[in-house]
Amino acid sequence: MEILWVLMAVVLIGFALLPYLRRRRGVIELVPPGHPDAADPADYGFVREEDLDVRLPGPDEDLLDVLDVVQRTQEYKAAAHLLAGTAEEGELRWQRVQAFAGAAALELQQRPGGVSEVPGAQWLRVWRAEAPKDPGGAAVHAEFLVQQAWRTSTPGTDEFRIIMEEARDACGQAALLAPDDPVPYIVELAVARGLAYSRPEFEQLWLKILDRAPHHMGAHLAALHYWCEKWHGSRELAYSFAEAAAARAPRGSLLAALPLFAVFEHLPEVNLVRGFYQSEVVTRAIHGALHAVHSARPDDPVLAHVRHLLIFFLVRAERWAEAMQQLIHVDGHVGALPWTLSADPAAEFAVHRALAVAGYEANGGSPATLHR
Repeated sequence: MEILWVLMAVVLIGFALLPYLRRRRGVIELVPPGHPDAADPADYGFVREEDLDVRLPGPDEDLLDVLDVVQRTQEYKAAAHLLAGTAEEGELRWQRVQAFAGAAALELQQRPGGVSEVPGAQWLRVWRAEAPKDPGGAAVHAEFLVQQAWRTSTPGTDEFRIIMEEARDACGQAALLAPDDPVPYIVELAVARGLAYSRPEFEQLWLKILDRAPHHMGAHLAALHYWCEKWHGSRELAYSFAEAAAARAPRGSLLAALPLFAVFEHLPEVNLVRGFYQSEVVTRAIHGALHAVHSARPDDPVLAHVRHLLIFFLVRAERWAEAMQQLIHVDGHVGALPWTLSADPAAEFAVHRALAVAGYEANGGSPATLHR
């Protein structure tokens, strides 16, 4: 056990020093801060760590503008208008529902309310009270409850179960208001995981989503969690689910990247095998994700999610040039896996970015050779 703690300490110290890397031909070395040979991500026009946006995986200026208005004025109508104009069956609606719910949950966490303080997320309460038949508000409220359950309570406790059951009811209400919208059912996938739906119950829910949006990447990512080993499935079931979805994916779909997410969900907590990230299963999943990225529409809302996960794997596989190609597309935004699992997503992203730059330059790369 002591050896394990020592190894973890060495890894953590190494990651803390990663911004200070020297590039030598084929080799990456740690150097002191300010060393003249240290790799500098700024040479590539990358955003400073303190300016990285942790809210979204990629740009959505309309959403950010509306979030700013809603949080500044505590008026919900701009949010309602934006969701009303967002296509039901697309990925963008799901991402925007998540963003509004996340903003409300964070507000409530920061301002829980008191004797003389108005609690955060008051705009969401007013939205539901003034427009109870608005399907956008109903979906945001359901997702808000799900996020509250995960943020404020522990799975398996009575408190968690009570909030999740309320979220399940909210999903049902949202589904009644917009029968063709897959989002309420996608929200319920997290409820199914939290309340441990039986497999027949989960599959019945999944069929409702497939009827409405059979190639919805966000839905598949949410369903994948249920099938993972740490929840209600196994490594084999998760891989099987991801590979089946990838196999039936139409051309241009990012579902071909789903196996990479399955691999990520089953990474060993401590990896002492040097070649793990060059192994056949990881390499095959990386290639599937790269193919998906190259064939996807440039404006696909899930594209940034896949690019972020690719950066993680490509850096660890020491495929520096390919990692740099993904970085130039998403740098500036870090609101995606795997960074959001860290207490400091910007710092985690910056570490991998520094490694990519150092590795790229150690093998002869430079800002002049990076194709944009």
